[in-house]
Amino acid sequence: MLSFSWYKRKRKVLLSGGPSKESAVAEPEIECQFSDRIEWFRGQLSNCSDMKFDEFVLPGDIPVACLYIEGMIDKKQLQEQILSPLMYELNGTSGNELMHKIVDLRQLPVPMMETSLGLRKALFGLFEGTIVMIIHNEPQLLLFPMKSVAKRDIQQTENENVIRGPKEAFVEDISTNITMIRRKIKHPALKLVNFEFGTYTNTKVVLCYIEGICEKKLVDEVKTRISRVDMDGVLGSNYIEEFIEDNPFSPFPQVQYTERPDTVSAALLEGRVAILVDGSPIPIMVPVTLYMLLQSAEDYYQRFVAATWIRWIRYMFLLISFLLPSFYIAITTFHPEMLPPNLLVTVAAARENVPFPAIVEAVIMEITFEALREAGLRIPKPIGQTVSIIGALVIGQATVQAGIVSAPMVIVVSITGVASFIIPHFDLGLTFRLLRFPVMLLSASFGLYGIIISIILIYLHLVTLRSFGTPYLSATAPVQFSDWKDVLVRAPWWLMKKRPILYGSKSDERMKVQKRPQIPDDDGD
Repeated sequence: MLSFSWYKRKRKVLLSGGPSKESAVAEPEIECQFSDRIEWFRGQLSNCSDMKFDEFVLPGDIPVACLYIEGMIDKKQLQEQILSPLMYELNGTSGNELMHKIVDLRQLPVPMMETSLGLRKALFGLFEGTIVMIIHNEPQLLLFPMKSVAKRDIQQTENENVIRGPKEAFVEDISTNITMIRRKIKHPALKLVNFEFGTYTNTKVVLCYIEGICEKKLVDEVKTRISRVDMDGVLGSNYIEEFIEDNPFSPFPQVQYTERPDTVSAALLEGRVAILVDGSPIPIMVPVTLYMLLQSAEDYYQRFVAATWIRWIRYMFLLISFLLPSFYIAITTFHPEMLPPNLLVTVAAARENVPFPAIVEAVIMEITFEALREAGLRIPKPIGQTVSIIGALVIGQATVQAGIVSAPMVIVVSITGVASFIIPHFDLGLTFRLLRFPVMLLSASFGLYGIIISIILIYLHLVTLRSFGTPYLSATAPVQFSDWKDVLVRAPWWLMKKRPILYGSKSDERMKVQKRPQIPDDDGD
């Protein structure tokens, strides 16, 4: 607590200009004239119709000005916590005593209050929902954070639905998102590091990790990469993602994003880092592996036997969505002897009147399906399902009857499209959808050899890819058998005693003793 005598000496030095360069009158941050400061704010905020300058005189002939942006502050709090106490409880107080009671004695019922000599700090505080108070002949500005901005309520997840797990999803307000994580990880080891990016947006970015579990070198690396961000505006987590990727030209996503607080909490408990961006309901997590992107939150809320089976189904349909059109093209073009005779006759009869080769058929149908998928995202919901049904049934049937494509190709592309929706991570599914086209071209040129060549090339790229130093294919390349319990299968929780090794976890133990369920004895013991 500062003494009143010290405050009077400091005020005298500031009013006189003072001996230090930091308190020079030429600097607008320390300008002490009441009218000059008001005019400076008016100049900076000219043509801003929502900016309010409330000037009034307190009892004792003390001119005061309250500056705020309408719609960003709580006017009820302004009246009850600031204006009413100033008019009644602090009535008759002189200028020096008024600042002493407000700053030192904290006699205003405001939970958080700051003082500042810098006009620019106060200026940018206005855009955060802060009330700036200027008192005549007082060098310090009083800053009262009273943010009141309409925000979306917590709702159910839209893209990552589960049956047994939590339903809540992140919102655009970063404070609410941090609170949702705090409700799940109730421990002081959960650390938050604040950043601000964007010359004009001043977007708040928060880096989250658990001290003692997450490696310090990983946190330092994330901080170093985030410091690369230097642009005029940051409006979403994808802006940060493109600055921190290991290989920005790789088609494979190198960060994981989610809208679920439980998924972020699980990542933090594994020793990973989460990055939250104000205004975005989609945090990102690093590092990430290919197998993480093939996992769903539902895997950890179902029994491990069912979760393992669903995970195998997911892997199988990933291969189907990626390679089925290419296999069809290769077999019908170069290797028809691989088909059973009856099936070969059926396929040949279906393609008899089609004027295009199989690769042209596949490209036409794939591009059409991609257009329908994109249209389904843009069309309003009331008519979206109707358009999808019309596109899938009417257009598909019409193209077959017109002889543009064959019926087997429509079946192949339809199965491929349905299989692509099984991939939990949208960006990973988009990656395989894009890679499907060059693989089809290779299969049309070299048959099954082209498919094998494309698989080898993709695999070579994946084994060299890193996400913050973590191999993209761990724990299969390099092989780490202890981590397979949550890769190829989903082992029961009582078997996952240790955290994944290759994520850089500092503390590898999840539980002290393996709590395997025991069958009770006949006597009930």
